[in-house]
Amino acid sequence: MTLLSPMTEAEFSAYLEAAIPEFARDKVASGQWAEAAAVELSRQGYAELLPQGLSTPDNHLYTIRDDGAAVGMVWFAAQERAAESIAYVYDVLIDAQHQRKGHATRAFAALEDEVTRLGLCGIALHVFAHNAGALALYRRLGFQATNINMFKRVRQAGAGLAAGSRSPGVNRVV
Repeated sequence: MTLLSPMTEAEFSAYLEAAIPEFARDKVASGQWAEAAAVELSRQGYAELLPQGLSTPDNHLYTIRDDGAAVGMVWFAAQERAAESIAYVYDVLIDAQHQRKGHATRAFAALEDEVTRLGLCGIALHVFAHNAGALALYRRLGFQATNINMFKRVRQAGAGLAAGSRSPGVNRVV
């Protein structure tokens, strides 16, 4: 049985240690950040979104457990969007050795229960276009595209993107 359990401080520290460079790689792969600045931009993004760590108001970080064993994590924030209270999923990850075993599908079912329990009316998320597996999963789960952001890199003098060009979310979905 797949359950969501509140993340511990030790799990949170381990999560950040892995998530910051992984998100940086995703932003580089998507063409949004230059490699040289990516890890620092990622670190800044996490610090802005979770200034109080696990105690940041309206943010919920869970370890995904299957029969008691940790198999991944999910992080969402309760937000107001279009006059409705929703859960915005910033990150969901199933550990590599547990992927392709149905854990993500069951984790999203548990997430729906938690979102309902909290009185939220829906779940929103971002997915990188290069993450075909996540796109397929979300379509199977009934998610629909609401916006499509596009980007084209052009040659310009100087290296990298300006610090202000980063997007506000840190969602990297596996």
